[in-house]
Amino acid sequence: MTTTTLSPTRVLGLARANTTLVLRNRLTLIYAVVLPLAPLLLLLVGDSGSEASGAGAAAIITALMMAALFPVFYNLLSQLVTRRDELVLKRLRTGESTDAEIIVSLALPGFVIALATAVVAVPVAMLLGQDAPLNPLLYAASVVLTLLLFAAFALWTAAWTRNAEAAQITSMPVIVLAVLGQVAIGFPEEVRRWTDLTPGAAMTDLVRVTWFGMETGSTERTLDFAGTWAPAGQPLLVLVAWTALAVYLARRSMRWEPRS
Repeated sequence: MTTTTLSPTRVLGLARANTTLVLRNRLTLIYAVVLPLAPLLLLLVGDSGSEASGAGAAAIITALMMAALFPVFYNLLSQLVTRRDELVLKRLRTGESTDAEIIVSLALPGFVIALATAVVAVPVAMLLGQDAPLNPLLYAASVVLTLLLFAAFALWTAAWTRNAEAAQITSMPVIVLAVLGQVAIGFPEEVRRWTDLTPGAAMTDLVRVTWFGMETGSTERTLDFAGTWAPAGQPLLVLVAWTALAVYLARRSMRWEPRS
């Protein structure tokens, strides 16, 4: 990926075509739109009131993780592999589109869906009894950084995915990294010392801190707005480190033609 210039017109044109393909595939539409929003239904059975509950935090974290994994990661991964095997990527590179425009246009539909999920989660959660995000600036930054990370993961994973069917297997390491960090909140402290370094744990901690004001291991709000910045530092650094690594690996391993 040597060319990085972007033309908004070309990007939006290609993204519109990719969105049309997503909307025509019922299965893709379900896991790209329905699955990320479904966990918000768990808020119906959570505690209500001004105090954020553990159930509410878990529901919102799950919704955001599903948005990162399916519309962004898996959708982009499957599109990259399919378009590569059909020589679409190769043909696009022979035209006016730059490498960056091709990649951004493929990622943009899923990215917009995931961002919409993160935005919609706020009024839905508030209507169902949860508090508004305590630090909306950090919450927004955490969401965007998480989505960028999983988009980079998709580019890297596509490089060693032989075909679209194999994506179901090659996507598992990334899914494990995401899910392990989310469920590790109940692990012993000795284990969490290591699982906290996973992107899933970093995203989980950031949502708990920036939205619910919960410190690590707590199920009640103990932080105010000013107090959220320091606890968010380590998980933010973890996400930045993973993103930098994923982008580096993606740039080195990107394949534009079918594997031989």
